[in-house]
Amino acid sequence: MTTTTPTTTPQIVKREFEGIVESAKEQKTIHVRVTIKKMHQKYQKQYTTSKKYAVHDEKGTAKEGDIVRFRECRPYSKTKRWYVTAVVKQAQ
Repeated sequence: MTTTTPTTTPQIVKREFEGIVESAKEQKTIHVRVTIKKMHQKYQKQYTTSKKYAVHDEKGTAKEGDIVRFRECRPYSKTKRWYVTAVVKQAQ
């Protein structure tokens, strides 16, 4: 007696971040800084870390100072592996 189970394809989880646009000088590319607060394990003090990402912006909607949400995708170039999903808040 054999039982067959339906085969399911594994669902791919795509990482998503939110950050502030630091540079929008290139065509279709923006540079976004993501700041994260962490807790030190031993001293229990909070500290901030930040990382800068090169993000693909097809329509060129994001400007410097905007807060954008972006998601992981296929490689567009050597450094670009992210694309803009939404502009959360525009800079004044």
